[in-house]
Amino acid sequence: MQKPKITFKNIVFGLIIVLLIIPASRQFIQIQLHKGLALFSPSIETDSKRERITNYNWNLVDLNGGVYNFRQAENKIVLVSFWATWCPPCIAELPSMQKLYEAYSDKIEFVFVSNEKKETIKAFMDKNGYNFKVYTPLETPIINQFKVSSIPHTFLINQKGAIVIDKNGAANWNSDSVKEAINDLLN
Repeated sequence: MQKPKITFKNIVFGLIIVLLIIPASRQFIQIQLHKGLALFSPSIETDSKRERITNYNWNLVDLNGGVYNFRQAENKIVLVSFWATWCPPCIAELPSMQKLYEAYSDKIEFVFVSNEKKETIKAFMDKNGYNFKVYTPLETPIINQFKVSSIPHTFLINQKGAIVIDKNGAANWNSDSVKEAINDLLN
């Protein structure tokens, strides 16, 4: 039987395995990997493949207890993002979401949705300096319409209810292609 060789590659591989086993470093590594994936822009749906939102009757509540009915977004351009504070790909894409929010919050509707406790969301938002509004659902029927099976899952919807972007996973939301798509919808 041959004695295993100790090479630089084997040491690095072993170190990565150990770091992934340790919970504190595992989340950091996952976030960094997803930040790399989040360099890419989400793709725009072609006109023929765009599904439509037909039911806007969905009640949400913001972190201050204010009720928001999704009907308020009807006939508007709206970005809906389903996410969580514990989700590495969500954490990886949120800086680009914040930048997009800063650039377009007065032009389009942003609806960030999380099922977590309000205190958990508030602490996360404060820690990271995010100022977009986050909602928790009072009911879940519309989630079936969005077909959300994992997070992050983000939709850009035009004024007629057609889903222009349907992105599951981390992405760069502050990219030129997303801004171009929004600007086209605004014109």
